Amino acid sequence: MQAELARAEAVRAAMPEGGMFAAKDWLVAPEPFALSEKFVDELEKLGYRLHLFVRACNLLYQQSIKGRQPAWVADYLDRGKPPELLEASRAKALRDEIPRVIRPDIILTENGFVLSELDNVPGGIGLTGWLGETYAAHGFDVVGGAAGMADGFRAILPGGAKILVSEEAATYRPEMEWLATRLGAGYGVERAEDFDPATSSSVFRFFELFDLPNLPSSAALMQASAEGRATVTPPFKPQLEEKMWFALFWSHPLRDFWRRELSERHWLKLREVIPQTWIMDPAPLPHFGVIPGLEIQDWNELSDFTHKQREIIVKISGFHEKAWGARGVVLGSDVSHNDWRGTVSSALEAFPAHPYIAQRFMKGRLVQQRYVDPQTGELRTMQGRVRLCPYYFVSGGKTQLGGVLSTVCPADKKLLHGMKDAIISPCHVVRES
Repeated sequence: MQAELARAEAVRAAMPEGGMFAAKDWLVAPEPFALSEKFVDELEKLGYRLHLFVRACNLLYQQSIKGRQPAWVADYLDRGKPPELLEASRAKALRDEIPRVIRPDIILTENGFVLSELDNVPGGIGLTGWLGETYAAHGFDVVGGAAGMADGFRAILPGGAKILVSEEAATYRPEMEWLATRLGAGYGVERAEDFDPATSSSVFRFFELFDLPNLPSSAALMQASAEGRATVTPPFKPQLEEKMWFALFWSHPLRDFWRRELSERHWLKLREVIPQTWIMDPAPLPHFGVIPGLEIQDWNELSDFTHKQREIIVKISGFHEKAWGARGVVLGSDVSHNDWRGTVSSALEAFPAHPYIAQRFMKGRLVQQRYVDPQTGELRTMQGRVRLCPYYFVSGGKTQLGGVLSTVCPADKKLLHGMKDAIISPCHVVRES
């Protein structure tokens, strides 16, 4: 017991001056979250499948704008975006570019796991790297290894890069500054608002694309990227950052495309972990039509669902300040009937410029994780639900699992994200005897 308390204290003491997140804190665990070898192997396979999926998303959008796939695909994905950004995203130099970091949010359930979404501009890269290095120093076999996150990042932007962090994302600047120290010469962090594109042709973009009007040099950087004079990842492709991709994955008219591009085997595997999702398009259906899985003809019928039926998440799809960081996410069973009605109504009204999605809510199973009570200094056990965030680095056509971040939230929390009463740790592999 004393050894475990001492280890947790050593982890906290190892925190860099200024922390990893601006004005953020969490509960410290004496050991990482445990994963079996079999599960880690499954995560490795998931990384390959998600790489195929993101590549297929990129292809589907291109074929849609060329008329080889339904035009409504691009119409959905382009809503609300400025013309100059869409033009840059379609540049020939960017045709095959996809995000070089893929991070799904994984919820462990009673029957396995599900993906709640993909984040192509993910926070936590530096934090996961620091946690992995710190716990590995205490003898734990952390997923990805002690330097997995830094090695993975270095592989996607070899030779150096500027990491641009906007004021909108300033909370994450400390972790990126720590990461830069581990990457070595040629890597550094700058305020996106102050960046001069003439100083670097290799950039990691840690700012959301809706924030471009606040970044003086964004037009020049976007042009350099579109002309092939600069490497920017994630690329200036707002269509790839939409949450509606899960709904398009479930779209019946697109089924043959997904099966062909993913292969039957990988398509079936992804159907097991991607929850059914719908684009909240208020267009009327014919009298015999229903929205599959919900069995309603009109989205307004969703407003009248009972509390038990409202195990549904509603959230904005993308390109909006509420589309990241768990902002604006509403779980129907967590709010009153009037609030739910207002949520549905607002989502439908926003459709022309900012489409919303509805997604089947999958409840996380209960897990147990130990932590140190910051008030008493005692070792306690939390019964909670966990979100896992594996970080896949895409380089040379291959995916590398750099690490896995675990966030264990109290059992009464249904939306799982970083909070001061959550236990945050890396994951380690429990070897089979």
